[in-house]
Amino acid sequence: MTTTTEPTTEPLTAADRCDRCGAQAYVRVVLPVGELLFCGHHARAHADAYRGVARHVQDETDRLHSQHGSARTESV
Repeated sequence: MTTTTEPTTEPLTAADRCDRCGAQAYVRVVLPVGELLFCGHHARAHADAYRGVARHVQDETDRLHSQHGSARTESV
């Protein structure tokens, strides 16, 4: 008998840390076995690797931009 569970969709909090560097996590990648948490930088850096195997990706990077502003600068 195979049991399936729904992906975790609880919002990520400041206690959730990137598995790669320890910064605050804004992306949860649910894999067939387990999950990974990433900061925005490492989520982008590893997206090609997890995109094909992830069962679910919870991306809350929009919160990062709304809380801390955009890192973009415009030239005049």
